[in-house]
Amino acid sequence: MLYTKFVSAASFAALFFSAFCHAAETSYPLQDTPLSGGAGSVDQHDQNAYSLPQGNMPMTRRLDFSVGNSFFRNPWVVAPSSTDARDGLGPLFNTNSCQGCHLKDGRGHAPASVDAPSVSLFLRLSIPADPERDADFLREHGVVPDPVYGAQLQTAAIPGMKPEADLIVDWEAVTQTLGDGTEVVMRKPIYRIENPNYGEMSEDLLTSPRVAPPMIGLGLLQAIPEDVLLAAADPEDENGDGISGRANQVWDRVAEKTVLGRFGWKAGQPNVMQQSMDAFAGDMGLTSSVALSTDCTPQQQCERFPNGGVPEVSDKVAGFIEFYSMSLAVPTRRDMDDPQVQRGAELFNQIGCAACHTPSYTTGQHERADLSEQVIWPYTDLLLHDMGPGLADGRGEFLADGNEWRTPPLWGLGLTKTVNPSAGFLHDGRAETVEHAILWHDGEARAAADEYRLLPANEREALLRFLNSL
Repeated sequence: MLYTKFVSAASFAALFFSAFCHAAETSYPLQDTPLSGGAGSVDQHDQNAYSLPQGNMPMTRRLDFSVGNSFFRNPWVVAPSSTDARDGLGPLFNTNSCQGCHLKDGRGHAPASVDAPSVSLFLRLSIPADPERDADFLREHGVVPDPVYGAQLQTAAIPGMKPEADLIVDWEAVTQTLGDGTEVVMRKPIYRIENPNYGEMSEDLLTSPRVAPPMIGLGLLQAIPEDVLLAAADPEDENGDGISGRANQVWDRVAEKTVLGRFGWKAGQPNVMQQSMDAFAGDMGLTSSVALSTDCTPQQQCERFPNGGVPEVSDKVAGFIEFYSMSLAVPTRRDMDDPQVQRGAELFNQIGCAACHTPSYTTGQHERADLSEQVIWPYTDLLLHDMGPGLADGRGEFLADGNEWRTPPLWGLGLTKTVNPSAGFLHDGRAETVEHAILWHDGEARAAADEYRLLPANEREALLRFLNSL
């Protein structure tokens, strides 16, 4: 696209959106406390910033946290093993531990080159569904898996079993020109599946790359009242602001009913327990009472290998993992008194970022006091938004379509690279910096991204300083 045409389109969007934001900016609060995760926030800003328990957790629960951490951190092994609490890995898997993807409980990363292994990035798979014929199946599963390769590409296997295939990522340079002429060179991923070991891939195969998200604050997000989240949904854009967030509706296996989706890149999971057990099944090939089967298909004959029990992840172990995953504290904000950070916070609201990245909530009543009635600052609405063709995967999941992604929380954002220096941003880790992530925004977020492009350099820096203070 020619620069002159780009500025013309961006200027039109900016004029329209500036008028809206000027009227609406006071609707979004400015964070006035460093306690982003409420009373449980922790003053930890080093490589372990994401790995501490809720600061207000009772001492009587610290042992449960530690036990959960051990199952989250330590590798699972092939059955049979003397380590029978952690055996049953595979036969097909992506990694042998939760920490293998969620490095230091943080964000994963895409492979830097075609030769680098895909450690914390995986590929979801499915085939096109018939809305009528597959209606019942879709209601409970959200997608129709590939008949041979299932719902996720497993790139590793135990001895005697072959991995499903190799995931290869190539990178293409993409340049964007900002309003003041600054050129920003970003990378665009191109995905290939090579060396399939169980037959040809389906011709109509749908794929979706996913990088592991950070683990902090999940219990607090689960404690936000459902009616508060649903009240923010505006699927028909009735208020005319260009933002039409939608709630995903997904199947809760324990409750045996359709409920609000909160977790996962397309809000395809209802709660931390189901999200965790599905990760055990898909990423490590381990069954549980919440996920009774792995992603193996009949053609792969996984049943010929020993298992680690039925189920392999006991309810007791699953409970420890759930508790740990719901208890990782949010780090406190930094540099809040810096005038540039304060200006960046104002710009975040003014240019429209807060329309999706809702700054604050108060959690509801919860059985855990440390999660109950906490004022939190996650900067998300947990809703689905059309992010445009550049980020689209073309693959639906329950009600989410191929252009939609859940708004990710931004708390702890500035510590991402401190925890994992290789971490990338967005659903597939393509964005190497926060600025790159902003510039990839399109669809409903295009107007806000255009406003960012037109900011003078000092104001762009202020907005980035704010985001890095979170």
